[in-house]
Amino acid sequence: MMPRVSSCEEYFGLVPERFLADKAEGVDATFVFDLAGDGGGIWTVIVRNKTINVDPGRVEAPSVTYQMKASDYVDLVNGDLSGVKAVFTRKLKVSGSIALAKKMNDFLPPRSG
Repeated sequence: MMPRVSSCEEYFGLVPERFLADKAEGVDATFVFDLAGDGGGIWTVIVRNKTINVDPGRVEAPSVTYQMKASDYVDLVNGDLSGVKAVFTRKLKVSGSIALAKKMNDFLPPRSG
C-alpha cells in the first residue's frame, strides 16, 4: 500500500515509486498539474512507454492539464476524494485528452485503503 502524503511536493517526489510501469505500455503523454494555494506549484509528468519523468514547471501543449487547489489534490492522491467527485464538485478542472486523464488512474492510481 502506498503511504499517505502531506504535501504536493512530497507526492511528486514519490511518483516514480508509485508508478505502475506495466500499466503504461504504449502510453506517450504529458500531464501538467497546476496546483494552487499553500503547498502548491506546477509539475509536469511525462509518461513514455513504461517510463515516467517528473519535473517542476510547465511545458507547452501538454496532453492533459489538471487544475486544482493543492489541499484538494493531496486529498485526491491520498484516496480521501474521488476524481469523479472532484470533477463534479468543480474542485478539479481537466483539460486536454479525457481518455488519457482516465488512463492515468491505471498507472498512477490514488492511494486506497
